[in-house]
Amino acid sequence: MARTALLRPAEDADADDIASLLIDTRSAFMPYAPSAHPEPELRVWVRTQLVPAGGVWVAEVDGRVVATMATEAAGDASWITQMAVTPALVGRGLGSMLLAHALNTLAPPIRLYCFQQNTGARRFYERHGFVAVEFSDGQGNEEGCPDVMYQLNREAGWPIGRPQSAEATPDPAPLNAPSSAGRS
Repeated sequence: MARTALLRPAEDADADDIASLLIDTRSAFMPYAPSAHPEPELRVWVRTQLVPAGGVWVAEVDGRVVATMATEAAGDASWITQMAVTPALVGRGLGSMLLAHALNTLAPPIRLYCFQQNTGARRFYERHGFVAVEFSDGQGNEEGCPDVMYQLNREAGWPIGRPQSAEATPDPAPLNAPSSAGRS
């Protein structure tokens, strides 16, 4: 039986779950990019800066935060600054649900950074119409890892779907399986 994921704005009470998602995602998918900040410092940043700033959304399954996305408007663009899905649930539509919400609510162009080595995330964004517009050697990010800036313009054809919910197929691993910050 499939479980429905619900999308909602993050609340202060979600900060620890969001921080855990960012930490666990980095550990699972980005071992080449260790966090530039110790875990306790990241947790304080999520609690005191990221969530209170607004633009943070979570996907919940069975009352558990299983994915998150942070967005902001800066200059002439909208940005996706964080995206994380519980590793055991990657490939189940949660990232697409969050991205659909961004595409339906943010003004174009939408930009994001991704580590060049994060091939899974790069394929995901490219599949959704994002185009690489700038590559760097990593000197501009805290981790020092080469990155790529992606951009999506309105011509790419959004909105891409209904962001309200997604089906999350049950996984043999429990939803509390390990699920981290930096460039997605």
